[in-house]
Amino acid sequence: MGRYSSYPFLFDEVKSISISDLKKWNYLEEGTYKRGTITWSFRGEKTGSITVILNQDNLLTLDYKCNGTDYNYNIKLTSIPSNLGIGYVWFFICPFTHKRCRKLHLISERFMHRSNLPSGMYESQTKSKKYRLWDKVYGGFFELDNLYHQLYTKHFKKTYSGKPTKKYLQIIKKIQKAEEIPEENIERLFIK
Repeated sequence: MGRYSSYPFLFDEVKSISISDLKKWNYLEEGTYKRGTITWSFRGEKTGSITVILNQDNLLTLDYKCNGTDYNYNIKLTSIPSNLGIGYVWFFICPFTHKRCRKLHLISERFMHRSNLPSGMYESQTKSKKYRLWDKVYGGFFELDNLYHQLYTKHFKKTYSGKPTKKYLQIIKKIQKAEEIPEENIERLFIK
């Protein structure tokens, strides 16, 4: 008798709010009031939006509508000194688990830490060991188009102060590794 399919909840596929996004949008300036809207889209089509308000007391207010229900609640932000001694590292305090985290996911219509859903997984965790091995060995071959696209995008920086950037060197290394794979090996993958 076969097993029941679990179809796990994937954190990669849900809407999320991260500290790095807030920092990129200049929300994390100490003692300032900021208000804005975060919009999510998929293939150019808007899938959702949320109003975000950060007040002087480091309280982030989320105001949104999900499946016909209005939500409005606060999430505390906290900062701790960086281990490098330069500046601070910001964290959310999850209102449901009370854990410090850098990313909140939309789970059961509320933004919360991923530990609140123990059965949730990231997409890479659902792959088999064999697939992960293939991806490690041959993954670059299937990513070649994407790598070339990254390399030739309009504002991609190849050098900085006359030296190649780390990102440029990483992409070149992946391209060289992928081009070294003989096409016969790829054909054998699909024949087996």
